[in-house]
Amino acid sequence: MKIILVSLDTLRASRLGAYGYPKPTSPHLDRIASEGVLFERAYAADIPTEVAHTGIFTGKIGLTTGVVSHGSDLAHLPKTTPWLPTMLRSAGFTTSAVDNLYQLKEWFARGYRYYMNSAGGNRWIDGRTVNELAKPWIEQHKDESFFLFLHYWDAHTPYLPPDSYIPDFYDSARDPYDPANGSMERAYNHPAYPFFKRHHYDLVGPVTDSDYYGALYDAEIRYLDDRLKELDAHLEKLGIHDDTLLVLFGDHGESLTEHDIYWDHCGLYEPTVHVPLIMRWPGRMPADRRVSGLVQQIDIMPTILEAVRMEQPDGIDSAGLSDPAGMDGRSLWGAILGESDRTHDQVYLSECAWQAARGVRTDRYKFIRTYDSGPFSRPLRELYDLAADPEETVNLADSMAELAGLFERQLETWVAGKLAGREDPMKRQLREAGLPFRRRIEQILGGAGMTWEDWRRDPRRERFDLAAHRRH
Repeated sequence: MKIILVSLDTLRASRLGAYGYPKPTSPHLDRIASEGVLFERAYAADIPTEVAHTGIFTGKIGLTTGVVSHGSDLAHLPKTTPWLPTMLRSAGFTTSAVDNLYQLKEWFARGYRYYMNSAGGNRWIDGRTVNELAKPWIEQHKDESFFLFLHYWDAHTPYLPPDSYIPDFYDSARDPYDPANGSMERAYNHPAYPFFKRHHYDLVGPVTDSDYYGALYDAEIRYLDDRLKELDAHLEKLGIHDDTLLVLFGDHGESLTEHDIYWDHCGLYEPTVHVPLIMRWPGRMPADRRVSGLVQQIDIMPTILEAVRMEQPDGIDSAGLSDPAGMDGRSLWGAILGESDRTHDQVYLSECAWQAARGVRTDRYKFIRTYDSGPFSRPLRELYDLAADPEETVNLADSMAELAGLFERQLETWVAGKLAGREDPMKRQLREAGLPFRRRIEQILGGAGMTWEDWRRDPRRERFDLAAHRRH
């Protein structure tokens, strides 16, 4: 039995053809979906990258593990916490990863016999590099039962796809740097602009058309899609395509101007927390199956464990792969086989990086409670009717105050139940260190002779207008 778990970092579900996007971003991903099972409403319980992946490899949400923040020095995952690669290696699988999350936290290298760090001189990683490391390893171990984790970063900023991919998504007759364009002005004049300037903007250039950024994101997805096609072709060539359980997921999505977030992944809104989740296992899973109900990333671990117990591969101690106690995730096999349409009636959401907030998403509503808005402007409470307002543009927290209050109490009760008397790790983070990215913000402000308090009182002092951006 071969298991390949693929993280598609920063991949937004709604930009894939299989999820209804009309542009040609994902022909091969769409094909994989047609050969397997697509989960239409999969959600990230915790965002962004560090906490999302911690949840995936433990089957537990951040409140259960205590890891709720991205980039925090306070975060710690005890070595006694059951960890998917460790469990699989102990059961007899050969385990490997092509990944660089070890640079975030040491626990991401746990359980692997082979760990190939894909990081190079740049913060971003080309999917071609991932394939160059993964393909020879797969060939060397094709006759073994293995677990391989692959982490592709192509959809993450900075959006720098090969030039040949851009014309499919941006009219070559348009000039993205034309001074007459004005659609980038909101982004350049946003209070958060200084904190994203070098990485999001300077590397792309003085773009004046915001549509161009969307086109670059789409082009990155298409480039990623081609890398996944190469990987699949390699499995075919080696004769292990049908023996491989392939699981593809987005750790979080991306906001592309929605909610005043410009090409980043903060905020508990649909563009960021609604993620793709696709599985394929020929002969064991149905083809072209779509699951319509709510599921979460934390459901991946119990699903993989159940798959191994069902398969009982030679040389693998399947009996030793029972679900660890305290998992929040639930196996997706009932939904895969059509016995149910979901694993959850509602999903709880959390973030603590640029902002700190929690929320709850039901079939119809989304409620968000913000504790620290960081460099953004957010109301304390937000309530959206997703049936009538799928883009979350009309905050009903005041006009439907009773329902908002009900959701807030539900959220508080759920948090208290998960903590079971333990200190809330998010409250500790905010009390002892502030937002995890506050230090980054303070460094940038310090260069401008400002303190955090100065900036919070008058954020416009650090705004950069479009003309200034062009000059630089």
